[in-house]
Amino acid sequence: MFNLILFGPPGSGKGTQSEKIVEKYALHHLSTGDLLRSEIADQSTLGLEAKKYMDKGQLVPDEVVIGMIRSAIDHHQEAKGFLFDGFPRTPAQAEALDTLLEQNNASINVMLALEVSEEELVTRLLKRGETSGRSDDTNEKVIRARIVEYENKTAAVADYYAAFNKVVKVNGVGSIDDIFQSLCREIDKRTA
Repeated sequence: MFNLILFGPPGSGKGTQSEKIVEKYALHHLSTGDLLRSEIADQSTLGLEAKKYMDKGQLVPDEVVIGMIRSAIDHHQEAKGFLFDGFPRTPAQAEALDTLLEQNNASINVMLALEVSEEELVTRLLKRGETSGRSDDTNEKVIRARIVEYENKTAAVADYYAAFNKVVKVNGVGSIDDIFQSLCREIDKRTA
C-alpha cells in the first residue's frame, strides 16, 4: 500500500495535481473537505457532530476528523493506497494518522510539499476567485491571512514528517504538466 500526503499552502495546486496523481497511480483520494461534506450529507453520526462545530464557525475537533479518516480507510481496504489532501493539518493529526495507518500495517511513504512564493499564491487565488465562487479567493487581505495561518499552524506538519526523512520539496511553479512530472518522478522512486 502506497500512502502519500500532498502538501502545500492554499493555491499551490494540490487539487489539480491530486486529480492527476489519483488517476495515474489509482490511489484513493482522501480530502478532508470532501469527507466532511459527504458525512454531513449522509447525516452520519460523525457528520452531525462535525456540522455542530462548523455551524458555529469552529474547527472540527481532531477526533472527529480522525474518525472520518478511519471510516474512509476501513471502507476502502482494497485501495492500492491513499493520497491525503488537506490532512493532516497539525502534528497531532499527523501522529494520529500514523497510528491509524500502523493499525492497518501501513505508513506514510512520502510527503510531497509544493513550494510556491506568496506573491504567486496570491495571484493564483485571486485568479481562481474570478471563477470559483469562493469568497475567500476574492479578497487579497483574506488570502494573505490564510497563507499566514498555513505557515503558522500547518507547516509544522512538514517538520513532523521531516524528522522521519519523508518530506520532499517540489517546485510548484511552472506548467501543470511540468509540476506533475516532478511529482511523478518522486512517486516512481518510491514505488519502483
